[in-house]
Amino acid sequence: MLRYFLKRLLSLALSLVVASLVIFLALEVVPGDPAAYMLGINAQEDTLAVLRDQLGLNGTVVERYFAWAGGMLRGDFGISYTYRTPVAEMIGERLWISLPLALYALVLSTLIAFPAGIWAASKRGSAADVTVMGVTQLGVAIPNFWFAMLMVLVFAINLRWFSAGGFVGWDAGFAAALKSLTLPAVALALPQASILARVMRSSLLDTLSEDYIRTARAKGLSRGQALWRHALRNALIPVLTIIGMQFSFLLAGAIIIENVFFLPGLGRLVFQSISARDLIVVESVVMLLVFAVIVVNFAVDMAYAVVDPRLRTRR
Repeated sequence: MLRYFLKRLLSLALSLVVASLVIFLALEVVPGDPAAYMLGINAQEDTLAVLRDQLGLNGTVVERYFAWAGGMLRGDFGISYTYRTPVAEMIGERLWISLPLALYALVLSTLIAFPAGIWAASKRGSAADVTVMGVTQLGVAIPNFWFAMLMVLVFAINLRWFSAGGFVGWDAGFAAALKSLTLPAVALALPQASILARVMRSSLLDTLSEDYIRTARAKGLSRGQALWRHALRNALIPVLTIIGMQFSFLLAGAIIIENVFFLPGLGRLVFQSISARDLIVVESVVMLLVFAVIVVNFAVDMAYAVVDPRLRTRR
C-alpha cells in the first residue's frame, strides 16, 4: 500500500510541474508580450514599460517561471492588474462559494444517481429500467444552463421559493447561504446524476454477469442479496472514476452556471478576468483549478486501493 501511495504521489507532483509549465507558456510566452496584450495595441511604450516592470516581465523566461512558481508555493499569486488586489485574497473569497457549490452538487448527484442506477440494474428489462434510462438520457441531452434558466423561471419567478440569483454570504447563516446555492447546485447536479446513474447501472450489470455472482446465486442467495453483498462493491471502481471527474468538472466548469445565477465564484472570476485581459488572475485561477483536478484524481486512486484490495498487493 505504501509503494502504491508513493507512486501516485510522484505522479501527482510530476503532473503539477507539467501543468504549471503548460499554463505559463500558454499565457505568457506563446501570445508574445503579455503587457501589450493586457493594455491593447494602442498603449504607449512608457506605459508598457511600467506594466512589464510591475508584472516582472523584464527577466528571462526561466527566471519568470521560477518566480511565478515560487510565489504560488508561498501563497503569493501576485497583484491583479484590473482590481489592484492580491490575487490570493480574491481566490480565497471566491473559493468559499465555488467549493461548497461543487460539493453540494456532487452530493445531490450521488444521492440521485446511486439509487436510480442500482434500482435500474436490479429491474433490468422492466418498465422501471426503461423509465430510468429514458429520464437519464433526457438529463444528459438537456444543457445545464437551459435547465438553470427554467428553474429560475419556475422556482424563483413563479413560485418565489428561491432567489433568482446572487449569494447572501455565509454571514447570513448556513441555511440561508445553502438555500441561495440550491438552484445552481441542482442545475449542475442533474446532468451529472444522469451520467452517473447510467454508469452505475452498466457497471452493476457487468458485475452481475460474473461467474462468482452465479456461484453465489447457486448457493442460495437471491438476486438482491448477491447485488448488495458482492456485486455493488466491485462495481464501484468505474463509478469512482466518474465521481472524481464530475467533481473536477463541477469545480472548474461551473462558469456558465455561476454567470446565470450571478454567483461571485471562481468561474465568474475567470470569465471577468478574461474579459478584462487580466492574465495574472487567469493563470493563477487556472493553475489552482488544475491543482484541484489532480488532487481529486489522486484521491480517486487512493479510493481504488480501498475498494479493490488487488491494487494494494499487486507487485
